[in-house]
Amino acid sequence: MNETLFIGTSALEQVARIAHQPAVSSIIVLVDTHTARLCLPLLEYHLPAGYTLIEIPAGEEFKTLATCENVWQTLTGIQADRHALVINLGGGVVTDLGGFAAAIYKRGIRFVQVPTTLLAQVDASVGGKTAVDFIGFKNQLGVFQEPAAVCIDPRFLQTLDPRQLKSGYAEVVKHWLIADAEAFNRNRLIGVLGISDWASIIEESVALKQRIVAQDPLENGLRKLLNFGHTVGHALESYLLQQPGREILHGEAVAAGMMCEAWLSHEEGLLTQAELEQIETFLFSVFEKVQFISLETEAIAEYARQDKKNSGGVINCTLLQGIGNGVYDQPVTLPEIAASLQHYHRL
Repeated sequence: MNETLFIGTSALEQVARIAHQPAVSSIIVLVDTHTARLCLPLLEYHLPAGYTLIEIPAGEEFKTLATCENVWQTLTGIQADRHALVINLGGGVVTDLGGFAAAIYKRGIRFVQVPTTLLAQVDASVGGKTAVDFIGFKNQLGVFQEPAAVCIDPRFLQTLDPRQLKSGYAEVVKHWLIADAEAFNRNRLIGVLGISDWASIIEESVALKQRIVAQDPLENGLRKLLNFGHTVGHALESYLLQQPGREILHGEAVAAGMMCEAWLSHEEGLLTQAELEQIETFLFSVFEKVQFISLETEAIAEYARQDKKNSGGVINCTLLQGIGNGVYDQPVTLPEIAASLQHYHRL
């Protein structure tokens, strides 16, 4: 396991170790309205007195440059220098945005990720990606910047409602589908409600992601495997984010995206009908169907034009060549994406 990654009930002690280093000139804790109430009390015990608290609104719709500007204004107002430390306490929005804000401020200050949702613990906070959404497109602006540490305490999962827990579980399933067929076959018989040992699930999932990231930190090749479910998923999430009252969680979009991209894999002759049905049956046993009408599929597919894996106008997708074996840089067309959404709509 990476020497800057800590998992377990003693993980917050590592936050304290970093925060108390003499070189740290000031400490800023970034939270959202949920983690300020539910999670900060657990972290606060480990922090020195005199830190600055920045609270942002909760929700993907606030993962924007405007929110970053508020963070930067506060940092500037307290005269935070390049030796300041930002501690991001929250889910994927907080860790993504907080990491991005820290990486940009004064050309980069150190930050620690303390993820509080399952999605952030197994995916968003690990791997050095930071980003914000821009003009309706997911993670359109961002940089690669490794945090000083990622400190994962499974106790934070007790603050989540079932919907948030399931959302994070989608990223766990993604890891199984691209690289661990045995884990998928074992866990699809259990389901999310049958899991009691989340620490082990987190450790296994993070270890799998880290093995991939270590070989391709800047996503030039192998790391693209981690985008399975995200080409269609991000398009669906971005489209619905522009429809007030229809917003969905990231993991819900990824679950739908995985079903669409599994169908595309089957259409390309990479996945058998039996494997496709196993994936669809399992994901539908955990996730409710995302609602849209068939007439919207082309408009949703259009959002894939902005996918970060695209090259030379070609939409590149990660597909499955059998369960547990992802393959990246697979070209797909907008009509094929729309057809996959039509298939999902009919299920």
